[in-house]
Amino acid sequence: MAAAGYPSSIVLVICGPAGSGKTTLCDRLLKEFPDQIKRLVTTTSRPPRPGEQDGIDYHFLSAEAFRNMIREGAFIEWAKVHERFYGSQKQHMEELLRTGSDILLNIDIQGADSFYRESMRNKLLKGRLHRVFIKPKSLHQLVKRLHQRGSDDEREIERRLLTAEEELKVADSFEHVIISGSKDEDYAAIKALYLELKSSD
Repeated sequence: MAAAGYPSSIVLVICGPAGSGKTTLCDRLLKEFPDQIKRLVTTTSRPPRPGEQDGIDYHFLSAEAFRNMIREGAFIEWAKVHERFYGSQKQHMEELLRTGSDILLNIDIQGADSFYRESMRNKLLKGRLHRVFIKPKSLHQLVKRLHQRGSDDEREIERRLLTAEEELKVADSFEHVIISGSKDEDYAAIKALYLELKSSD
């Protein structure tokens, strides 16, 4: 049931190891359902890259402003990666929920855990959160995909595989698990899940 003053909507969190295809799945969902699903734009302390727009690609803050917001409890989840801060603001989530939009996030395991804990204490988020883990059939499948991407050297692939092994240990703690097949099969599965969640909302 939607909280008073907020239309009914869901928050869909997509997780999975590098190479699982989760970013592609999110992009396809956003493209097919542009009026229904909105991405929760991440806030970061890193400077904009050429062509990036504040509020569209990221919400850009100084490191000092980001730290102040951490102290104020403004983030549902945040992390420091390569000396830069990244996080999801509670205010931005609430603003999207007021519009009746469904919210989509592509975040790591720690971020998904933070959203889960927040859903236990935040009446607005409670009952709306659905966490989905994109699980490769095997590490061999993941190795093949990482090599096919061609964006990482062998050392980086090894690092990502070690991380993936840890991530796979918690896959079954998610409300929904999709066993990865082809790109089209995975998208059909995530789309069907989304439509099912909406029909029962």
